[in-house]
Amino acid sequence: MTFYEKKLKKLSEVLYKNQGQIDSVIAVRNYIESNYETDLSLKMLSEIQYISKYHLIRLFKKYYGLTPRQYLIDKRIQKSKEHLVNGMTVTETCYAVGFASLGSFSVLFKTKVGKTPIQFQKEQLSRSKLVSDS
Repeated sequence: MTFYEKKLKKLSEVLYKNQGQIDSVIAVRNYIESNYETDLSLKMLSEIQYISKYHLIRLFKKYYGLTPRQYLIDKRIQKSKEHLVNGMTVTETCYAVGFASLGSFSVLFKTKVGKTPIQFQKEQLSRSKLVSDS
């Protein structure tokens, strides 16, 4: 092994010593991405990678800056915006993205977006009509 190969090996051991943790967090994030519309619990997400709930929260926050719950909510809000722009009703959107209650969906949507879902949808529809009329 050459001098440079030894240095590269040592450097990669330092940089990627937490690869197992990184892989676990990525797997949980990918699971959330694929199953955001289902009823996801922290217990279930931690069992996917066989790590404790509390350790998962710490790791997820360390690598993504959000807890798994916050990430899930952001993903659902992002998808709900797409559904609303495509003409789905607020109620249909609420349940399609995995929220259990229309009230909690509306409150979270307004908190994250700054508008109620219906206000957002009306604004987007009026924008699209302006663009199509031009």
